[in-house]
Amino acid sequence: MNPIPSSEPITNLTFDELPLGARARVSRTLTQDDIVAFALVSGDVNPAHVDPEYANATRFHGTIAHGMWAGAMISSLLGTEFPGPGTIYEGQTLRFHLPVRAGDTLTAEVIVTARDTERHRLTLDCQVTNQTGATVVSGEALVRAPMQKVSRARAALPQMHLFDPDARLARWIDGWAADLAGQPPVQCGVVHPCDATSLAGALAAARRGLIVPWLIGPEARIRAVAEQAGLDLGDARIEAVEHSHAAAARAAELAASGQVEVLMKGSLHTDELMHAVIATPALRTKRRISHVFRFDIPTYPKPILITDAAINIAPTLEDKADIVASAIDLARVLGVERPKVAILSAVETVNPKMVSTLDAAALCKMADRGQIVGGLLDGPLAFDNAISAEAARIKGIRSEVAGDADILLVPDLESGNMLAKQLEYLAGAAGCGIVLGARVPIALTSRADGEASRLASAALAARLALAWRERRP
Repeated sequence: MNPIPSSEPITNLTFDELPLGARARVSRTLTQDDIVAFALVSGDVNPAHVDPEYANATRFHGTIAHGMWAGAMISSLLGTEFPGPGTIYEGQTLRFHLPVRAGDTLTAEVIVTARDTERHRLTLDCQVTNQTGATVVSGEALVRAPMQKVSRARAALPQMHLFDPDARLARWIDGWAADLAGQPPVQCGVVHPCDATSLAGALAAARRGLIVPWLIGPEARIRAVAEQAGLDLGDARIEAVEHSHAAAARAAELAASGQVEVLMKGSLHTDELMHAVIATPALRTKRRISHVFRFDIPTYPKPILITDAAINIAPTLEDKADIVASAIDLARVLGVERPKVAILSAVETVNPKMVSTLDAAALCKMADRGQIVGGLLDGPLAFDNAISAEAARIKGIRSEVAGDADILLVPDLESGNMLAKQLEYLAGAAGCGIVLGARVPIALTSRADGEASRLASAALAARLALAWRERRP
């Protein structure tokens, strides 16, 4: 069920307006977030609802929703619409017939089956069915209906946000894994995976079918890390080299020869890996190498790309043109037909004393002249204007991009890096990152990233590699 606009009043039906046979229904599609929210509010953390490992071993073969979630749909219908405000709930019986899972669309229907005119009571038959028409809950409710008409503005309630980055990352990974299913596996050079986190991330990506890992580094050290962390290397290929510099060089060599389609950073410094890539002519393109973060932010309605927050310290106008072009290409691969690019500065007006505003204006003109294609650019925009339509309206900014950006182009690495980390650590954002501008995508993870983030970065790189593979003649 689509939420009723808060501007529409909440209105009841009186006892006299509800004859025998009167009925009402409401539908809603259950999400995993709904299940988690119900567990948080009710305190019911039965592992059948919230522990996939446990639930997979039960007769339901996966997590199921709380039975009372469907019951709550009936309660909501009675309390807000039929009869609505003024209703007194006196009793209810329910029977639960089938489990309900995330993705099911449920329809709750109530029908007046008896009327007590002396006490203004209604007996209602209650039924909840799923998208196939099967009954999942049935029962009966007894309510005392209101006698006076009520019409009031709907209460403005705060929006609930579930800050569960790993769950959102898991949903991305599932989607990208589905894209890769049935395709020849993506060969990935994992560069110097000599700590437990980077090695575990690569092996997890292999188990999900996202990549076929080539572990490039000192073999004895890789095997020791695996043994100490209890990781099964299986039949993973190991390209034995002496140290991290040699691992980076060998990875670049494998990528240049086409033996691997993706590179993934392990436990070495970023500059070691990127120096080897830049020093290999066959891996260079006409574009400046740059980095893009992909974030899912609980308070923003869609994923957003931030660039460049990891490679280019103080990009020039020419660099920014390449950076934004690469980000647009990535967004299009991820399904955004015409990405909206907000070019950030501290202000939303051109100021000759602020280079970032001049660059923003020039980039927009370059897009007008066809020098940057595939996206819709606007700038300079302050951060609030870029992501808040209300802030843009208050400041009188008329723009298709303001408040609806798909890509944020930051002025420099310092501002971009701080923005990205603030979103992750203070706003509950789920993120992963990738390096563009080379002949192969590079999953560039931070030493602080956990396994889930590394897995998501590998999935993103593999998804991009698949798109590039499809474009080759």
